[in-house]
Amino acid sequence: QVQLVESGGDLVQAGGSLRLSCAASGIIFSINAMGWYRQAPGKQRELVAFITRSGSTNYADSVKGRFTISRHNAKNTMYLQMNSLKPEDTAVYYCTASRLGYDYWGQGTQVTVSS
Repeated sequence: QVQLVESGGDLVQAGGSLRLSCAASGIIFSINAMGWYRQAPGKQRELVAFITRSGSTNYADSVKGRFTISRHNAKNTMYLQMNSLKPEDTAVYYCTASRLGYDYWGQGTQVTVSS
């Protein structure tokens, strides 16, 4: 089992920045890709960004140039640096990790961007 705990969500004004963290614990060896999803009220959960163990990254078009995903394998932690935040970035952000064909999810952290 892999446990994922997100932190860093907050209320911020438009144009501001936040950094989300995701700490992994449990059976963490062989974790491959990790990523961030978000779900806004009344909308489907969507992929924000993911990063492979080797460091390759991919981003949703809506966050390219504003968000940066990174991971520190030795600390078993993943980050999402979010800059130039917009009200439409308001959502619950979830951390996910893939290990041996199974996807694990965190409980989510709320990000609210006021206009």
